[in-house]
Amino acid sequence: MQHHLAIERAWATLEQNPKTWLVTGCAGFIGSNLLEALLAHGQTVVGLDNFATGFQHNLDEVKQNVGAQNWERFRFIEGDIRDLATCEQACRGIDYVLHQAALGSVPRSINDPLTTNAVNISGQLNMLVAARDAGVKSFVYAASSSTYGDHPALPKVEHTIGNPLSPYAVTKYVNELYASVFARTYGFETIGLRYFNVFGKRQTPDGAYAAVIPKWIGAMIRNQEVRINGDGKTSRDFCYIENVIQMNILAALAQGEARNQVYNVAVNARTDLNQLFALLKSELAENGVHYTQDVVHGDFRAGDVRHSQADISKAQRLLGYVPQYTIAQGLAQAMPWYVQFLS
Repeated sequence: MQHHLAIERAWATLEQNPKTWLVTGCAGFIGSNLLEALLAHGQTVVGLDNFATGFQHNLDEVKQNVGAQNWERFRFIEGDIRDLATCEQACRGIDYVLHQAALGSVPRSINDPLTTNAVNISGQLNMLVAARDAGVKSFVYAASSSTYGDHPALPKVEHTIGNPLSPYAVTKYVNELYASVFARTYGFETIGLRYFNVFGKRQTPDGAYAAVIPKWIGAMIRNQEVRINGDGKTSRDFCYIENVIQMNILAALAQGEARNQVYNVAVNARTDLNQLFALLKSELAENGVHYTQDVVHGDFRAGDVRHSQADISKAQRLLGYVPQYTIAQGLAQAMPWYVQFLS
């Protein structure tokens, strides 16, 4: 159990001395998982969401999972981070902010750069100002591996990035620039978490911008065609949601040198799309779903990075982060949820 110590200590500290948290984007995939973990560990949570990409059914599921008593410590604000007054209201009396609200997806940003910019840049700036003015102890925000852009080196190390390949990547890089300027100018310290291909329960399989894992699982459960963009050798560092929860909690409680940094959130492993397809197929079979079709190969997708893998030594060194789940372990844990909710 040695290597789980940092997160276990963090949760024990919080259970003994509960705090009030703000989770923006709390009805979304990552936000709702953070909400569930915080409520399950006795914390008080304010949630903010405008349901642009989040869902009421995610909140309903959290309520069911944590029980009525824990749910009473949750207060929901339906609102938009593009509105400063809403951000100010949400930040009042908050100890820790976990800012997850954003418009994800590279293709979406290529199709609609204006909305992506307004939510991800203006929205984050509103949150920074509101959190600073409210005197919150700690501000953790969702950054992105897309910030590495065209830099070819693997694994990706935090201090070396390339040119952004999409409007989305630009917005996530600007988030980091704003965060560091707030530290320098106002002494308001933040931590950015560069998420790599996160997956897990409550990640939607539907819509034009669905992530690859839920999209493929959905297709396989419904016996539809699975399409790979390109030759299938494109690889990603897939990160199970439990690893992401761990990083958010460790980051929120970080002190000293560990603050005012950006960290990779991943497992330092690479899985290509062909391997991913085989993994999903065998894990679905374990859950009684047998997919017999062959994959269909299409064209490469604009703005996509060919290979992605994270160096996680900085998070290990400064935060005590140890990923508790590989992609295979994460899929094994999440697959019953997918099968139940997508069948």
